[in-house]
Amino acid sequence: MTGWSNGGVTGRRPTVQRIDDPDEEGPDVRVAEQRDVPRIAATLTVALADSRWTRWALPDDGRMQRLTRLAELDAGHRGVATRTAWVTDDVAAVAVWEPPADAEDTAPLPADVRAALARELPYLAGDRWPAVAGTSELVTGARPDAPHWWLAHLGVRPSARRRGLAAAVLAPVLVRCDAESTTSATAVFTWANVRFLRGFGFEVTAELRTSDDELPLWVLVRQPLPR
Repeated sequence: MTGWSNGGVTGRRPTVQRIDDPDEEGPDVRVAEQRDVPRIAATLTVALADSRWTRWALPDDGRMQRLTRLAELDAGHRGVATRTAWVTDDVAAVAVWEPPADAEDTAPLPADVRAALARELPYLAGDRWPAVAGTSELVTGARPDAPHWWLAHLGVRPSARRRGLAAAVLAPVLVRCDAESTTSATAVFTWANVRFLRGFGFEVTAELRTSDDELPLWVLVRQPLPR
């Protein structure tokens, strides 16, 4: 799930910013725990409720319930189990990544979570599943060949936006990528999100459309910044 907020972004292309400035205070961020799963799902639900991706990917019938369960499974349980989800202390912001194979301080996806995802994702997408699955294949084909961190989910509660929380929950992995000279990547469905990520050094490497030709999407890759 990579459909982020449709919030507008204006102005010229942002200057690439470092997010590891020790003199700059920021919100407390931590690795998510099992107790955070319900709040991760709630945050992503309100963050993505009106997004273009949500309206495209999930049927009208029970859309918000589907979105909540999807976020619970694919962000909450997956991110907590693999130790690749970061949240602010109040879980008003969350970022969930898929790590490179055997990345230190991460864990493999447990078999029960993998089975639940395989079983429930087609059900949650309903008649949209062929388009969602086909689009996922297109995106997979455009991902970097080299090992990389993949940003799968990013959300901030509407009431907590414009306070630097998205940057804060992105920081742990982006700083690690810089330190380890590792690539990171993601896919988004709005140009506003492209512009936001370009501010952190991501660059568009593929301009695609969903498999049903309904939406544009962009794959972005970030090369590690020099120390």
